[in-house]
Order: sequence, then C-alpha cells, then structure tokens
Amino acid sequence: MASRMFFKGVTSLIIVSALASPSFAGGLERGGYNIDQLFDTSPFSFQSGVIYVMPQRKLKNAQDVDPSNGLGNNGLGGGSTSADDTADYAIPYVGIKGGYGPVDCLVDYSQPFGGHSDPGAGWVGAQNNIETKITTDNYGATCSYRFDVGQGQLRIIGGAFYQEVEGFKERYVVNPALFGLPGNGTGRLELSDESWGWRAGVAYEIPEYAFRASLVYNSRVDYDNLTGTVDLRQVPAALVPLYGGVITDVSGAAEAPDSLEFKLQSGIAPDWLAFGSVKWTNWSVLQSVQFCPTNALLPCPAGGLASLDLHYRDGWTLTGGVGHKFNDQWAGALSLTWDRGTSQGYGSQTDSWTIGLGAAYTPTDNIEWRVAGALGILTSGSSGTVVSDGITYGDDVHYSFGNDLVAALSTSIKVKF
Repeated sequence: MASRMFFKGVTSLIIVSALASPSFAGGLERGGYNIDQLFDTSPFSFQSGVIYVMPQRKLKNAQDVDPSNGLGNNGLGGGSTSADDTADYAIPYVGIKGGYGPVDCLVDYSQPFGGHSDPGAGWVGAQNNIETKITTDNYGATCSYRFDVGQGQLRIIGGAFYQEVEGFKERYVVNPALFGLPGNGTGRLELSDESWGWRAGVAYEIPEYAFRASLVYNSRVDYDNLTGTVDLRQVPAALVPLYGGVITDVSGAAEAPDSLEFKLQSGIAPDWLAFGSVKWTNWSVLQSVQFCPTNALLPCPAGGLASLDLHYRDGWTLTGGVGHKFNDQWAGALSLTWDRGTSQGYGSQTDSWTIGLGAAYTPTDNIEWRVAGALGILTSGSSGTVVSDGITYGDDVHYSFGNDLVAALSTSIKVKF
C-alpha cells in the first residue's frame, strides 16, 4: 500500500519538472531537442506550448577598430558606443504521442536552434553586425520499445528528424558618401537549406518510485548545400568591383551540432521528486561559415564574399531541482541551471545562471495546463580580436558587457486519454 501511494503522489511531477527552467543555452540554442513527452504514461497525448524569452544583453564601450570606413568617433560618421544586442523571441512546440503495448511513438514540431542579434545601424560596430537572424524548423518522429529488466523496464529509443534552416545577416560594408557616391553602404546575406538527422538512446524506469534515467544522443545535421544571395545593391560597384551594385548567388556549408544528454529523476519522499540533467552540445563545429559565389567565373574573396563568424566552443548545461505535488490538481517544480558560455574572447555568449519555477494544474484526468517562468543572469565579459586556425575574428569592433538579466515565460496545454 505504501508504495502505491508513493507512486500516486509523484506521477504528475514527472513531466512538469522539465518545464521549471526554460533554457538559455549558448551557441544557437533555442528549444533544443526535447522528447520528454515520449515518456507520458497515457496511451495518447497531445501537447502544444510556447516559451517566450526576453534577453537583455547590452553592449558598451564599443571601439571601432577601423574608423576609415566612416564609422567611429573620427568625424566621418559618428556612432554610438553602446547597443542593445538581443531581441525577444518565442519558441513553439507541438507534439502527438501514441502508445500500444510496449511501443510508444512521438511526432513533434519544434525550433531547436536559432538566434537573433539586432544592435542596429547606429552603433560603431555596424560594420560587424546590424542584424543577424537564424531560425530552424524541426519535424521529428521518435519511437521506443519497453521490456522488463529487473524491478523496472528498459526502453530502447530511436528516431529521425527533418530540419530546415534559414536566416540573414546585414552589416555595414563601406561609406559611399565619402566618395560622393550613392547608396547607404549596407550589405545583406540570405541563406537556407534543409537536411536530416537521427537520434538514439536508452532509458531505465521504475514507475513505482517515479525513477527514470535516460541517455539520448542527437546527431549532427549536415547543411552541405547552404545556398542564398549576397545583396550589395547599396554598395557602388566602383568601391567593390564585380559584386557592388548587384545581387550575387552564393553557397556554403555548415553543421548543426550533435548533442548528448543524460537525465535522472527519482521520487525521494511521498509527493516529492528530485531531478537533474547534464547536456553536452558540440558547438565547436561552428567556427566561420564562409559563402562563395556559385558562378565559377567569379572569384571568391579571401574569407568568402560573406561569412557568419561564430568561433564557438562546446557547450555544457547542468540542471538540478525538486518537484512537489500539493494536491490532486496542483504540482510545482523549482530548478537551478548553469550553462557554460560558448564564446572564446569573441562574441557575447558567456556563462549563465538561471532559476526556474513551474506549475501544473490538472482539473480533470484528461487535461493538464502548465505554466513556468525563469530569471537568469548573463555574466559579464568582452569581445575583441581573436586569431584561431588562421582566421581572424573581431578585427572590426571591440566591446564589453556587464551582468545582464534574462527572463522567460512558458505555457502549454496537454490533452491525454
């Protein structure tokens, strides 16, 4: 009897624990890969939700390394030495899970990766970035097979996903007014591609104690046919021969990173659950993504006609927390997350610390509503010139940044039977 009462008291916490802290992981992380719905004990469930993230990264003390391009405090164009670098964003999710006997399958839509930096054209680093935005759409199918092992069940997990990426970058190229020529001197890179990935993992569960340990690997996604355009119509051809004044088709290659995540949770007392996770993400696969003209008759400048310079290192994310069931309708969870920054002296992605609080309301056996919030600190640092593997990063602008706040709200609804 005691073990059955313990099971009844903690089952509602198994999924809500994952919502306690929306992630602010480094690199181009958005929602990441999340297949927690696969473990739902109901034969069928539909879940839809959204996370709204509000980062407040502010750049300051910016210095134009090369003021000859018309920016900086040299009287040729001016520009602010500070800028608001980040923009708010939303992360949607939709999942449908079905189970029959020992087999469970999940079909889901998510946005695992992305980024949006928007310091604008009025700061002295506009030659580095005016606005950059990357988005992904991920369509996944994941299944598992369960069988008895010892006191619990072992689950073998496998699946595949189709992923689309698109984005753009705008930056200041040159000041035509210095030469009495028309145009505002900005250029724009646009890109897109699609590809496939896969996942595999194992999990061991003892439902009587709400115990679950899982290890899931998500593969890299090879974007070996990134195609797009470089638009230099605002840059006179006299200043940039061959490419100025026209739109040029370009191509490049990149990889979305692979990741490995270990999650552990267990009931620790009636109506109480402890949980934690460790995730490694291979962000170091993204260094400088260079784009060259697709027309073989056009030469590719050194470093590419355009590039996305990232210079990331691998990311590590650690999360721990507790959940509690208050009554048959309400449960909550509290968590703390540390994420190692991916920047290496170039960029503004430093370590972050986040406290998350989530709650689940179950008015009936078939409906569950969840809400969560998080507040975090983006730690301080600076960005300057870095040379790595023969590539120079940050030779156009130097800046610093303090400890900045980031906040998020999330909500979701689940229907199950």
